[in-house]
Amino acid sequence: MIPALNGLRLLVVEDETMLAMMIESMLDDLGCVVVDVAGTVARGVALASDESLEIDGAILDVNLGGEKVYPVAEALISRRVPFIFSTGYGIDGIAAQFSHVPALAKPYRQEALEGMLVSTLGSGRA
Repeated sequence: MIPALNGLRLLVVEDETMLAMMIESMLDDLGCVVVDVAGTVARGVALASDESLEIDGAILDVNLGGEKVYPVAEALISRRVPFIFSTGYGIDGIAAQFSHVPALAKPYRQEALEGMLVSTLGSGRA
């Protein structure tokens, strides 16, 4: 468990069930709480836009069944919720307006996820 990440409430947006389960397991090992998992852009937008859902951050797969996750990213930005991208298509495939958002290239190890989360979400919680 990482003190800077302990108790962080994260939304996971990933359309591949096995990957979503792996990410959930990694986050659990790091002391994070997965508030929900969305496998579609529509579900991701609904969760990200739900003001009653307490979210400290999110991990967004860039491509969900051929659809880009950017509407979810925009909903999170409007709530000032930080997020990272996760992509198997290369970092260069991320739209220019989101080039400032940290991204993990799939496949990644728990250590890489931990480092990205600490630098992006956990800095104020140490």
